[in-house]
Amino acid sequence: MTAERVNPPDLSPPTGFSHAVVATGSRVVFLAGQTALDGDGKVTGRTLPEQFERALGNLLTALAAAGGTPADLARVTVYATDVADYRDRAAELGRVWRRLAGRDYPAMAVVQVVRLWDEQALVELDGFAVLP
Repeated sequence: MTAERVNPPDLSPPTGFSHAVVATGSRVVFLAGQTALDGDGKVTGRTLPEQFERALGNLLTALAAAGGTPADLARVTVYATDVADYRDRAAELGRVWRRLAGRDYPAMAVVQVVRLWDEQALVELDGFAVLP
């Protein structure tokens, strides 16, 4: 895949995301929402950063199984049960992202939700990637 990250100077400088991603490739991979479930289907982690790390790891595991890498991510949506907590922990969550996925940021959005499918889940990530 070739991906061009587009960040127009007329918009606020992005931190931890890209305003737009122009992707060219031959395969699109749609990634289902991932929470902090372990292999037994139990939510792990009590804090948002712990759950974010597991949910992102799960998303990247699904992506790798489809033949992709974090650089192939074109779009990720984060669903959080507490956006204020997410904002307060943004620096820590950013460090988790960079450690697991690097600095090729996809287009992203963070959306607050009342609750997630897994009642103990604090965060869920889904997205899509474009592979060569």
